[in-house]
Amino acid sequence: MNGVKERAAYYMLFIAVLILVASVSYDAAMKTLEPRPYPPEGVEVSLFHSLQVVVETFTATGYGSDSPWLSPELNLLVILLDLTGVALFFLALPAVLIPLFQDALSRSPPTEIEDGLSDHVVICTYSERAEILIDELSASGIEYVLVEPDGDRALELDEGGYAVIHADPESVADLQSANLADARALVADVSDRIDASIVLAAKEAAEETRVISVVEDPDKETYHRLAGADDILTPRNLLGNGLAGKVTAGLSSDLGDAIEIGDQFDVMEVPIRQGSDLAGTTLADSNIRERFGVNVVGVWYRGEFETPPPPERPLESGTVLLVAASPDQLEALATATRAAARRLRRGETVVVGHGEVGRTVTEALAAVNLPYTVVDREDDPAVDVVGDAADADTLRTAGVPDARSIVLAIPDDTTTEFATLVVRDLNGTGEVIARADDVGSIGNALRSEATEVGSIRKMYRAGADYVLSLATVSGRSIASEIIESEEFLTVGTKVNVVRTRAPGLAGSTIEEARIRERTGCTVVAIERDGELRTAIDPTFRLQRDDELVVAGTAAGTSRFVEEFC
Repeated sequence: MNGVKERAAYYMLFIAVLILVASVSYDAAMKTLEPRPYPPEGVEVSLFHSLQVVVETFTATGYGSDSPWLSPELNLLVILLDLTGVALFFLALPAVLIPLFQDALSRSPPTEIEDGLSDHVVICTYSERAEILIDELSASGIEYVLVEPDGDRALELDEGGYAVIHADPESVADLQSANLADARALVADVSDRIDASIVLAAKEAAEETRVISVVEDPDKETYHRLAGADDILTPRNLLGNGLAGKVTAGLSSDLGDAIEIGDQFDVMEVPIRQGSDLAGTTLADSNIRERFGVNVVGVWYRGEFETPPPPERPLESGTVLLVAASPDQLEALATATRAAARRLRRGETVVVGHGEVGRTVTEALAAVNLPYTVVDREDDPAVDVVGDAADADTLRTAGVPDARSIVLAIPDDTTTEFATLVVRDLNGTGEVIARADDVGSIGNALRSEATEVGSIRKMYRAGADYVLSLATVSGRSIASEIIESEEFLTVGTKVNVVRTRAPGLAGSTIEEARIRERTGCTVVAIERDGELRTAIDPTFRLQRDDELVVAGTAAGTSRFVEEFC
């Protein structure tokens, strides 16, 4: 029973008790206070007559079968009953009647899924990283259902086109209504304590269904494992490793992040470093294809993915190329994109912020013997400089002006934006790697994604070379655990590589299909009759059984699957 109906039930109970009390009082008053005989001689009057008089008075129909009343006390009682009836109406109008009408006319969110839904993902509940996960699932053609305990938010999600049910994720029965037994997986992402309860309920409802739990505090991981979680993700540790990876990537030509498409053909992201051979040129002037034999599929520029990449796009620090080629060719390109100083020696790194993310960064740097300096506002044995992260004197003391890399692991986007400006003023050439935290609470998650994107863009505008979003990293990490047919270059970006057949393109050439214009994706390679073809020109004609290797954002690959597969 919802709040309005419960309120109406209590109101009706109150009215019934009040009418009963008023009827008994009226009957007693008529028999004891009226000077005339009551009931009149020869007339039988029961308590139901008094009940009728009270109801007539309360409803303002006022037939007045007993009027006029002779005693002052009875007249005062009738006046009180009249006023009570009017007061009850005006009390009921805003508190009960109007809400009841609104509730009757308004839509309600669904409470169970459609029959026959299977191999879907049950997500408990909606959040920023759930939005990223939903994008990835949709891009792969995997269905999902959100389990949302808040009715208003569930209705808002339902009206927004999301597959959602209004249910309690901690309830075994409600999870069964999400058809959990036939689901591919369940993702618990509310809070550490609630997630543990969800895991217990999920294993009770469907023992064999895979359960993925998101844990904010790594110390709580053991309890989620005991509850029965099959996989556990710690978003801040993932983000910290991602930030550290941006620092260490320039020190090695390791192609660990490359996706192998076929024998001697990979796809990978290559960042442009300050001071490298390619920095300061444009795509057209760099002659990357002629010099290294690689195909530039797209470009990440200040957080935006562009495909095809504009020839006039400047290759500056922070630009990331999405390229396809043989491992040897990719290694040669990676060497050219690293700064000469980085190839010769390892530079100092300043880590600003020493929370869970910052500690993960320093642990990763220590693992590869990279020196670093830690700045935090709280004194700690692991902190080298104590002070405000956005204070120029503090950052100057930490060695920011001479640092090779500055990692901003601050859990507040506004502070990170200002700190980026201060760092860039102190050091115009060092790499600034920033963390974009989750913006807003789950309660306003429907509006926070645009805010987060805005924060990322502002950080790039402030001078950051790389920005990693907590929501993106954790959302894509969850997706990578679930999706088997799709490969992710890195969890910090939103580029996917999908291998799929596209019967809708059979008979068309690449040029006629207008794949880039219609979906924003690029065909990297085509496998036909067991042979991987990487030299794809606009006149290449597609066949029904061709398997296409397509690269693009989650939204782009989703459009590709919808239109052509």
